[in-house]
Amino acid sequence: MDKTKVMAYFSILGDVFPLDEATRTLNIKPTSTHQKGDTVRNHIKTETDWTLSTDFQESHDINEQLNPLLNQLESKINELQELKNNYDLSLLFMVVIQIENNEKPAMYLKSRIINFASAINAEIHFDLYVLS
Repeated sequence: MDKTKVMAYFSILGDVFPLDEATRTLNIKPTSTHQKGDTVRNHIKTETDWTLSTDFQESHDINEQLNPLLNQLESKINELQELKNNYDLSLLFMVVIQIENNEKPAMYLKSRIINFASAINAEIHFDLYVLS
């Protein structure tokens, strides 16, 4: 029987910006990067992105996926603000939930993620897919 899975990612998004500088400034290897105009799965990217992501994991609490991202990013507030201001970037946390067998994970945000997202002026989005 399939189980509900959750993945989370953090993206730095903008029109065009140097991805290698973002990597160097944060001293974090991204999970993926794309330049504006790249074709990914028959979709042309409309912006440049630097992304740090978890894999899909069986989960009953979305914080299990957000915490590893926070562990890597929380000490990088100044660096993220600098990149954001220098290149007019947007910062985004995304939580993607694949619900199986009507098993819904706990969907709440701890103050840790709220405070960090506020400090860097990031948005938090949710994608929810009910599969069975």
